[in-house]
This record gives sequence, structure tokens and C-alpha cells, in this order.
Amino acid sequence: MRLVFAGTPEVALPSLRAFLDSPRHDVVAVVTRPDAPSGRGRRLERSPVAALADQHGIEVLTPAKAGDPEFLDRLRELEPDLCPVVAYGALLPQRALDVPKFGWVNLHFSVLPAWRGAAPVQAAVRNGDDITGASTFRIVKELDAGPVFGVVTEKVRDRDTSGDLLTRLSISGADLLLSTVDGIEDGALRAVEQPADGVTYAAKITVEDARLDFSTPAAAVDRLARAVTPEPGAWAEFRGERLKLGPVTPVDDVMLPAGEVLVERKRVLVGTATTAVALSEVQAQGKKRMAATDWARGVRIEAGERIS
Repeated sequence: MRLVFAGTPEVALPSLRAFLDSPRHDVVAVVTRPDAPSGRGRRLERSPVAALADQHGIEVLTPAKAGDPEFLDRLRELEPDLCPVVAYGALLPQRALDVPKFGWVNLHFSVLPAWRGAAPVQAAVRNGDDITGASTFRIVKELDAGPVFGVVTEKVRDRDTSGDLLTRLSISGADLLLSTVDGIEDGALRAVEQPADGVTYAAKITVEDARLDFSTPAAAVDRLARAVTPEPGAWAEFRGERLKLGPVTPVDDVMLPAGEVLVERKRVLVGTATTAVALSEVQAQGKKRMAATDWARGVRIEAGERIS
């Protein structure tokens, strides 16, 4: 089957590699987001998907918009049978959806119809879900609402960050996407419409959304910190400056006023609405990331000081 693969970040790489390794499919091109400035020098860098395609000598298409006439013309020339999609990062107009014979099939990192939208894994962690997963579905105009081909499930572990969970899902999801495309080619797989009940949405998480609120219970602080790790990263303010924070760990043996910092020999605790949480790593403005205990010794925290 002739495929044009659409994806951008590292999480899409296991799926792209699965198709590149499959003797049944021919990846004739990839579609990815345009090169973006990165690092202190703001040099333009290829997306991870583009970089892998370059290594394999595969044509890379980087339209500013998927509705650009030049892109659509080239897509038609390529005559793909199907376009698998993993975290492409842009909307696909109907003109693009109509090109491949079997449509565009998306790998989405939730068990649909739960957590449609841009940040399903972060939403599952923040919500305290016990189980999440990945779904393959045919892309339609409505956001993540197309009929579903297949699902895999994954337990959300107690200390999972979004990064941990997404890494596992990208691997199991790659197997699911490959088997879905195989089944479509064989004519053995039919998509099933999503149920109308149980629809939830997971909007993209902004930097402001990642600010920890220590006036909430320890469990909520913990879940939010893990949900936004590694991106965009948890933070709070200390002495009027932004302080980046790694995941925290709720403790059962200490009660402190919300936001108050207590420095012990082997841990740094911050009060919440319930019990305290222990900080793991801290990064002050202009500084390197370090263990919370090293940071606390360096800034010489006074009794009663707070993080907010």
C-alpha cells in the first residue's frame, strides 16, 4: 500500500519506523510541520519525523497549511492509498482528506471518545485516570470524532509523568496503527462509530496552566506536576521569581500551611491544602536544574517562606 505518513514530534517515530520496516507498505513521502527555530541561537531545525525521513531518502512535505494548493497538488501526484497520522499538529481540510482512497487514519492517545483534543495524555494524568490507551480512527471534519478501527489500553502508573506514559503509548500505538492499516488493506477491518456518551475534551496545556497551586490538595498538586512533565513544565513563584519544578511526591507525615517551605536534611517540603509534598528538582531563573535540597541550601530559606 502506498502511504504518505503525517507526523511531527518524536512520539510519531515508532509508528513511522513500523511502516518503514513493513514489507507490505511503501512510504512515498511524509508530511510534517515546517522547520522551526530552536535553542539559544534560534537555528531552524527539522522535526524528528522530517529528520528520520531524510535518513531514509523519503520526500518531505512541509506545508504552512494543509490546504495550500501546492501541497494538495503534490499529494494528488503521489497517489497515496492511505495517510496514517500521528501527532501531525495541524488541521486537515476536507480537500486533503478526500485525496487518499482509504482516507487518513489517526493514532490518538486516548480511548475515544474520552479526551478528544490536543493533550489527551496530560488530561488522563491530571484527572487521575486509572486506565488510558490509544485509538485508531478515520479522520473526519469534527475534532477526533471519526469512527474507530481499534483500541489498546494502558494502565496509568502511580508515578507516571505524561512523558513516561506517552513513551509507552507511542510504542503500543505504533503496533496498533500498523495492524489497523494492514486490516484496512486486507478488507478485514471496519470502523465503528464512536458512542455519543462519554465525550470529554483535552485542550492544549499552556504555560499558565502549568502553574502549581499549593492551596489545592496534595493529590491535585502531584497530578498536575506529573501531567505537565516534561512539557510545558510545572512552575511556581519564589521571592517574586519563577521557579521551575519537577514532579512532586505527596507525604503523609507532615502538615504545613499552603505554600510554606520546610527544609529537612534529605527533603524539601511544601504545604498544600492537605498534607505536604516533597520537591524533586528545581530550576531557578538563569540557573541549571538541580536537586531541591541543593537549591534550598543555596538560597537559605527562612522560616515561614512560601512558594506560590
